[in-house]
Amino acid sequence: MVRNFIFMALVALAVTIYALIECVRTRPSDVRSLPKAGWVAAIVLLPLIGAGLWFWLGRPSSSTYAQPTQANRSATGAPDDDPEFLRNLETQRRNKAREDELRRKEAELEARERKLREEGKPRDEGGNPTEETPRHTP
Repeated sequence: MVRNFIFMALVALAVTIYALIECVRTRPSDVRSLPKAGWVAAIVLLPLIGAGLWFWLGRPSSSTYAQPTQANRSATGAPDDDPEFLRNLETQRRNKAREDELRRKEAELEARERKLREEGKPRDEGGNPTEETPRHTP
């Protein structure tokens, strides 16, 4: 019998603590029936009854939990849960890939131009390009 009493007391304490924490963490604008301070007082002064009333009458409706506001989502949500953040990451990734591709093509064109310039220069016996000296005709 004593074990059952201790078990029930622990369950009542856990429910009361859970209700108190949830009440304190809830935004004041979402609390129903009483002001937030009134619910905290009810839960502390009437432990099991106050917690039960909080869950029944004071707790925000489930629609408030299901649809957080934009400000709340950005303040508390992880960045990878935000679709706009993920969209920006994808855009940044695409832009970086484009820049890398453009740099690669530019380097390829410069190498091609260098090769064409070298092919047009006269070469010495070793095959190395030489400086072309202007010919003077009398």
